Amino acid sequence: MARKAARADNTAQFRPETHRRARVEVEFDEPTLLGALFGQFDSNLVQVENRLGVYISARGNKIQVEGPEDAVARTRDTLKGMYHRLEMGQDLDSGAIESLIAMSSEPTLEGIISGDAGAPPIMIRTRKKTIVPRSATQIEYMRALAKADVIFALGPAGTGKTYLAVAQAVSQLMTGSVQRLILSRPAVEAGEKLGFLPGDMKDKVDPYLRPLYDALYDCMPPEQVERRLAAGEIEIAPIAFMRGRTLADAFVILDEAQNTTREQMKMFLTRFGQNSRMVICGDPRQVDIPGGDRMSGLADAVERLEGVEDIAVTRFTAADVVRHPIVGRIVEAYESKAE
Repeated sequence: MARKAARADNTAQFRPETHRRARVEVEFDEPTLLGALFGQFDSNLVQVENRLGVYISARGNKIQVEGPEDAVARTRDTLKGMYHRLEMGQDLDSGAIESLIAMSSEPTLEGIISGDAGAPPIMIRTRKKTIVPRSATQIEYMRALAKADVIFALGPAGTGKTYLAVAQAVSQLMTGSVQRLILSRPAVEAGEKLGFLPGDMKDKVDPYLRPLYDALYDCMPPEQVERRLAAGEIEIAPIAFMRGRTLADAFVILDEAQNTTREQMKMFLTRFGQNSRMVICGDPRQVDIPGGDRMSGLADAVERLEGVEDIAVTRFTAADVVRHPIVGRIVEAYESKAE
């Protein structure tokens, strides 16, 4: 019944006299994936119908899509993207579908899913999963992660800046192209004072670095993470511990970089060593250090270094948020008020 109601709304919203209508049929080769593709009680198809204003009907391994011409084309690409995720063993939740719908507005969605003609698909392979891009900007970012020496990733929470950097680092550690993985973050409270924290140095700084641990455990089995941490192959430390070091043969990630000072950022960037890669992630709109934006080392570094050879800058927006769709709407609401 839910689908009938949704279809009635879609039909009312898009009228033949104001929108050119089209019909397309999409056929899928593997029947065993169709249950996951459709979702329980066709919930995945309902989500696509409601978001794109089309009518979807399924018979066997074929799906027919009817509606406004541009919406039908986007629906076809979205369904192909959903099916491709399932073929690769990826989860297909409402967030993934929402991301594919957003990506369907890009004219290069086919290239996003399969790679350019004659090129391999864009992906990052880790021990636990294969990660594929979920927004057009993630395509640009993943390409930069594979090629550039220093990468700045700027944008709001939920866009995959840190997660994709950790995944790329884990992939390179597994293949032996780097010998160490170093994850760093400034130990700055987000608008509150936590006071004295008990325990040794590791106990004191771990709460600030928990997001990095979470990304690691999502890309590697826990026993491997613990073993590599004990062996020093993976190091997680606040930025204050970077002074005086040269980070060679390492994949180095600085998270929450907007909370570094200009001096800290210069110190961190000059740690770069032979056969290394460095990723600096941050949201310039969420500066928690005293003095605010004017004291942040992130914006200053990007202004100085953008355009320098082998340095890439990727900017994410609220449209690239790949968490629950409401996160993107929250980010947009806050950004519109700020402007």
